[in-house]
Amino acid sequence: MKSRWSTRLIAQIIAAGLGLWLADRYLSAVEIQGGWELFLKAAVVIGCLNFFIRPILKIISLPIRILTLGLFSVIIDMLMIWGATYLYPALVIPWFWPLFWTSILVGLSTAVISFILK
Repeated sequence: MKSRWSTRLIAQIIAAGLGLWLADRYLSAVEIQGGWELFLKAAVVIGCLNFFIRPILKIISLPIRILTLGLFSVIIDMLMIWGATYLYPALVIPWFWPLFWTSILVGLSTAVISFILK
């Protein structure tokens, strides 16, 4: 019997992989250098950042998220993707708008996969 947190971690990794694949496919500035192994590693990095670091940032930023009616969550998502590009140089997202759209795609894929798992 799997525990709840391991299912959520795997879901985060799958969602990150799906969002990265969509971004790599449809956004010209987003590039994952290498083959599918490097793509999988980038998905694991983003999935783990979203699973372990994002909840801490959400708690810390609660007052500003309340003031912005939740829109600051997009900035937190962008920080997670940017952190992944810093930790994993094979993932290349050069500037603000591709980073914004990649974070939106990863967020949407996370929402869809979370909805499916419930």
